[in-house]
Amino acid sequence: MIAVHCTVRGAKAEEILEKGLKVREYELRKNNFSDTGNFGFGIQEHIDLGIKYDPSIGIYGLDFYVVLGRPGFSIADKKQKTGRIGFRHRIRKEEAMRWFQQKVCGFFYTGWAVIPADYLLCVAN
Repeated sequence: MIAVHCTVRGAKAEEILEKGLKVREYELRKNNFSDTGNFGFGIQEHIDLGIKYDPSIGIYGLDFYVVLGRPGFSIADKKQKTGRIGFRHRIRKEEAMRWFQQKVCGFFYTGWAVIPADYLLCVAN
């Protein structure tokens, strides 16, 4: 088993996230979101993303993990003069869920999925 961790930012990250969410039909559970505003999900088969099947590799799954940030978050990662991110500047779970709904037109489910009426309008745009 081989594991790979890759960081992608910008437009390419949005493109990859869009493909992954399309496989999941733009639905996530509320439990997929952490208290610090990050969220993640997984897909079972990489061929669902449109990648060609290679018999020598087989089928493998992918995990997506999204870390949201704001300008100024890098002060906590500096080596010298490390700063703290204030409570009001942190991203909370509710804000990340709101971003997911507005930016990606996603929705949440618990058990049986219920599609909201405005979902079809978001997908059409």
